[in-house]
Amino acid sequence: MKKDEVIEIIETLRKTYPDAKCSLDFNNAFELGIAVALSAQCTDERVNKVTDNMFKEYKTPEDFVNIEISKLEELIHSCGFYKNKAKNIKEYSRQVLEKYSGEVPKDMDELMTLAGIGRKSANVIMLEAFDEPQRNSCRYTLQKSG
Repeated sequence: MKKDEVIEIIETLRKTYPDAKCSLDFNNAFELGIAVALSAQCTDERVNKVTDNMFKEYKTPEDFVNIEISKLEELIHSCGFYKNKAKNIKEYSRQVLEKYSGEVPKDMDELMTLAGIGRKSANVIMLEAFDEPQRNSCRYTLQKSG
């Protein structure tokens, strides 16, 4: 498929689904990073159930750095791969706190240095948290609203 054909398809999808949006629930870039990490091999619906409760008590990088790993594993267990995800969430939180003074970086390359954040996750964070679409990335999970 040629580049111009891909662009045409993307434009058609944008017109067809003008109200498409990220289906993960979050309040800020830090929370989105956790939600995106949890979404690997898990449904967004399940992630939203887990984060809805979790983000009421744990809101900041400090909160996640200080939570016992066993407690975090218990909270995210239903998202699957909970041991690895808990380890990554704690390391992600530590990195955001120590390297970026508690603020998620607004740079694609820096995002990808954070634990549990690869290119796809970084693209989602750049677009959804910072409204900065990255070249060669799709904007949304396609969903019809209503």
